[in-house]
Amino acid sequence: QVQLVESGGGLVQAGGSLRLSCVDSGRTFSSNTMAWFRQRPGEEREIAAAILWSTSTYYSDSVKGRFTISRDNAKNTVYLQMNSLKLEDTAVYYCAARDRPVPSSRQGDYNDWGQGTQVTVSS
Repeated sequence: QVQLVESGGGLVQAGGSLRLSCVDSGRTFSSNTMAWFRQRPGEEREIAAAILWSTSTYYSDSVKGRFTISRDNAKNTVYLQMNSLKLEDTAVYYCAARDRPVPSSRQGDYNDWGQGTQVTVSS
């Protein structure tokens, strides 16, 4: 059974940093696309970043230059390093996995989801 478990969310001041982690069990991790989506209050879920290999990544314009997605295939883990956090980064962050080696920004292309971790940025 596939399971994605996120951790690392919390409360941080604007300008600060957080690192989210997601452990993926029950799949051939290294060949799959992994992504972080987020859902801000009152808004629809949107992609933040996706990764296939270290040289194949995607970032939304809203996080580009501030967030870095990475993965450790030996640990079946994907990370999201979030720097220079802004109030508008407050959201529930979800880890997602796709059983195809093709990064995508569309929710529907991802097969499995974690339960989410709350990130709150305060002023």
